[in-house]
Amino acid sequence: MSEENNNYRFAKNRQISRLLEFYDKNYKKLLLIPIVILILSIGVISYKYTATGDFVDKDISLKGGITITIPSKDIDVDNLKIYLLSEFPGSDISVRTLTRLGEKTGVTISSSDIESKELLNSLKTGFGELDYSVEEMGSSLGTSFFKETFIAILFAFLFMAIVVFFYFRLPIPSLAIVLSAFSNMVVTLAVINLIGIKLSTAGVAAFLMLIGYSVDTNILLSTRVLKRKGGEIIDRIVNGMKTGLTMTSTTVIAVTIAYIFSQSDALRQIMLILIIGLLMDILNTWVQNAGILRLYLERRIKNE
Repeated sequence: MSEENNNYRFAKNRQISRLLEFYDKNYKKLLLIPIVILILSIGVISYKYTATGDFVDKDISLKGGITITIPSKDIDVDNLKIYLLSEFPGSDISVRTLTRLGEKTGVTISSSDIESKELLNSLKTGFGELDYSVEEMGSSLGTSFFKETFIAILFAFLFMAIVVFFYFRLPIPSLAIVLSAFSNMVVTLAVINLIGIKLSTAGVAAFLMLIGYSVDTNILLSTRVLKRKGGEIIDRIVNGMKTGLTMTSTTVIAVTIAYIFSQSDALRQIMLILIIGLLMDILNTWVQNAGILRLYLERRIKNE
């Protein structure tokens, strides 16, 4: 058994060595991958803005509208959605199941372009008298929140750049960290647009969290490569990669479990955004940022 384990370990080490050798020889070409993905993501967001007038779909909490909650276990969500779409073709309607501890407790109906009276009259016609509660969100409140949050993200980037530059005192490595965090945000937003998720206030909070995760791994990489002396550059990158990938993989596993088992739509959206962003952070940190740092240090060594 021990001999089989040793053979497996040696084979695994050879595979890792080949992967590192491939990266060592082709890191300049690999830099093109995150750059191309970033350009395509900007294209997706630009197309979204051109087609709809906004760069992301927003839900009721950001756009404004009404939410009707019906505390009934007997209503079939699929039939309800088909009925409402036939009554209000082309309207923005969302129907979701409410659950508690895995048991259905009711349904919610959300819309940003239908009056509450119209929707309630339609429900009465199709399903008779129902117990319900109505919550209305003004469009000005949602728009104001979104603008303020967008400004908060800009300030977060600004102060992040200042702190990073103050710590490293090197413009190119500092800009590389900011570029990596920016790439994570943009690519994640593009993926959300492609899969048709409507961003909520919870999703906005997830993007703020994503900035912190992105900066964390990039500062780890830059500290290992720039602050530590001795050894080859690739060895310092690999040393940081072992720690960084362990951190990211454990976080992705925890977030994925929370996404699978959570019953809250808001929490699931937060977890999904973090999963997408953390996976992109692997590419942007250990391919893009690591490649930029290596090019920077190699050129600086040549010029000395």
